[in-house]
Amino acid sequence: MFAARFASRAALRRLVSSESSLLPSLAAGATVATVTFSMAAADDSIIHPIPQPWSHNGMLDSYDAASIRRGHMVYTQVCASCHGLSRIAYRNLVGVCYSEAEAKAMAEDTDVMDGPNDEGEMFERAGKLSDYLPSPYPNEEAARYANNGAYPPDLSLIVKARHGGADYIFALLTGYKETPAGIAPRETQYYNPYFGGSWIGMPPPLADGAVDYDDGTPATATQMAKDVSIFLAWTSEPEHDERKLAGFKALVALTIMFGFTWYYKRVKWSPIKNRRLELY
Repeated sequence: MFAARFASRAALRRLVSSESSLLPSLAAGATVATVTFSMAAADDSIIHPIPQPWSHNGMLDSYDAASIRRGHMVYTQVCASCHGLSRIAYRNLVGVCYSEAEAKAMAEDTDVMDGPNDEGEMFERAGKLSDYLPSPYPNEEAARYANNGAYPPDLSLIVKARHGGADYIFALLTGYKETPAGIAPRETQYYNPYFGGSWIGMPPPLADGAVDYDDGTPATATQMAKDVSIFLAWTSEPEHDERKLAGFKALVALTIMFGFTWYYKRVKWSPIKNRRLELY
């Protein structure tokens, strides 16, 4: 009994000493984090994107299909030469911004490497709805070589991967500035205060009239940035509308069930709660 009590006290001393030894490390880590945050907050070169009133941000709001279609046109004509969408297949576009016939025609315009055939050789075929959008480069090394060492990221999940989401994409596309006085310009990089480090290897991609919208919308740089931001928000979460619809249906069903449950409880408990006991 005394041995067990002595052992428990020794274990308690070891626990207290280990925790006390961790306190300086925790304090140092907190100090470094505080200083880093203070430096980031005081750095004038860091600009946080301004929140935009996106039409799909509400609890019951869905994506603008017309804007997604226009954003896909901007991606195809401007962004697809450098950035891929490896997680999006042509079938994902059906019923969202294109009809099945339009998506099929779009896929058939793309040559897809397939195989092997019966002779063990690879061959090219016309694309199908089940094929994913092709990447502009065969590998990362080829992408870096074609872009002065910069690697154009895949845009499938770019809205989820960047702090600020669609706000960041919109601010980045419209945030190119002239190099401030006192800062030396760079040959292969461009000044953009919304990008980490303020220097980005991608030249300004958007200019007024760069894309011809089929619905007659004026193709200003701001409009194109808005449309492609919404399109990339959709590519990062294609199930967005279905998720909200399923949640709304679940809430309606639970509300109806609650009403029936409340009524059933009142009916069953009414005789018990209203009875009166009399003593004779």
